[in-house]
Amino acid sequence: MTSAGEDFAGAKLAVFLGQDLLVIQRDDKPDIPYPGHWDLPGGGREGLESPEDCALRETQEEVGLVLKPDVLIWSRAYQRPHGRVWFFAAHLPAAAAGEIRFGNEGQGWALMAPEAYCTHQLAVPHFADRLREYLMARPVW
Repeated sequence: MTSAGEDFAGAKLAVFLGQDLLVIQRDDKPDIPYPGHWDLPGGGREGLESPEDCALRETQEEVGLVLKPDVLIWSRAYQRPHGRVWFFAAHLPAAAAGEIRFGNEGQGWALMAPEAYCTHQLAVPHFADRLREYLMARPVW
């Protein structure tokens, strides 16, 4: 999916549990981007990790889901003001929601219809755009 040693700032993962999207409500702190908005698992790169490793590590830290790289079924890289960012998608059975263990970042998590996220007034706008791109590109199930 990605090339070894490439330069990037971070990665996000759209995790589908059944038909729903896993979302995280960001902390409501004025010193962070998009306080109180609905976000997706992911974050900044650590060390020399790959984009896949970054997305999977952040997902484990934020919601406790331990995922293997083979669940990443779609990816795209995008240029953001702070650097290149990867966006991935993964689909898990709805029952995987029982494995969620919320971490210490954010106010909580929820499951949301992906189309609802794309139009939600508190969705992080550029992640809603990336999700729309994925929804248009994915095969119909």
